[in-house]
Amino acid sequence: MSNYKMGFETAEAVFSDRSGSAPPVNQPWAPVIITREQIDAEVERLAALDAPANGRRQSLIAHPNALPWAAGLAPGIQVTLCVLRPGERTSAFRHNATDVNFCIRGSGKALAGGREIAFGRYDTWNTPSFTTQYRINDGDDLQVCLHYSNAALLQFMQVYIAEEDAPVEEAPVEAHHDDDPRRKSPFGVFDIGDGAALMPYELLINPPSVHSPALYWPWERVRAELAKLEELGQDYVGRRLYLLYNPMTGRTNGTTPNFFATITIRPPNIVDRPHRHVSAAINYYFHGTGRSSVAGNVYEWKAGDLMLSAPGWAVHNHASYGEPVYELTIQDQPLNIAMESLLWQESMKEAPALLGAQTGFQTNRVAGN
Repeated sequence: MSNYKMGFETAEAVFSDRSGSAPPVNQPWAPVIITREQIDAEVERLAALDAPANGRRQSLIAHPNALPWAAGLAPGIQVTLCVLRPGERTSAFRHNATDVNFCIRGSGKALAGGREIAFGRYDTWNTPSFTTQYRINDGDDLQVCLHYSNAALLQFMQVYIAEEDAPVEEAPVEAHHDDDPRRKSPFGVFDIGDGAALMPYELLINPPSVHSPALYWPWERVRAELAKLEELGQDYVGRRLYLLYNPMTGRTNGTTPNFFATITIRPPNIVDRPHRHVSAAINYYFHGTGRSSVAGNVYEWKAGDLMLSAPGWAVHNHASYGEPVYELTIQDQPLNIAMESLLWQESMKEAPALLGAQTGFQTNRVAGN
């Protein structure tokens, strides 16, 4: 098998008669907690290994229901635990997935989207698709990062493309002249009635490009803004969080086109209202203790735990105990908005809304505060 020639076994499609049948019932993945102790033990195991050729000591954190070739902690979210010893670096790498990176120990530098980012503990940055990335540990402690990507979804689709020893300098893209008649349809896009239109091939394969930058959210800057949300008081009915927003995602409200990353502050003894959404949620708790109620089941967690806290469309809520809680949440909300599939029920007393296609929800927070 090569890039250009593959051998296929003979395959034959089958008919499956579903006449009068209801659609299959969803089988949501169970919530799962990876404890701080389990993560710490795996960090030490990885750190004790000889450095691999590509420099990447890493372990996938996979749900037991995950397919072996599409190992996600949620069906469309892959989480990788990455470790570097002091003085080490990874080789250059790129893939057609988009990434969110979160440092949970140590510090270092990362190449992402053509820029080198110096990061520390609890800092977050994104890596755009098919841009070269590497990490360097120039500190005195182990560097430990959680790496979130949509690789599991691409692997399930059998379209995940990765390159080792990727070029550090991005190759220039050949420019085409718009007035070249060989590259331009004489017809363009035109209406055929009732709002429907036809688009020629030349435009189909050349959609408007949107610059996808690598962005950096330093924890100290984010924490200062979260402190203002903590002061809203017990009467506030919304969740005290900020989206680490990437403006290129536009209306889909993402950190990458696939995920949002939010950082939440939960004051002591706060209980969220039960709600649910089609998007899956994975939480990393890095301060405090609390519990999550998911579809009638209660799970307790503490700082340093990682949790699939909300399987898609499972009713859930979270509560903090006697000290503030900080958490990073990754959800595949932007993907679902783009697919027009993001049903969201902010309160179980209200009807669901199809976010991105219908008007969403409001809190009782005064505008501008």
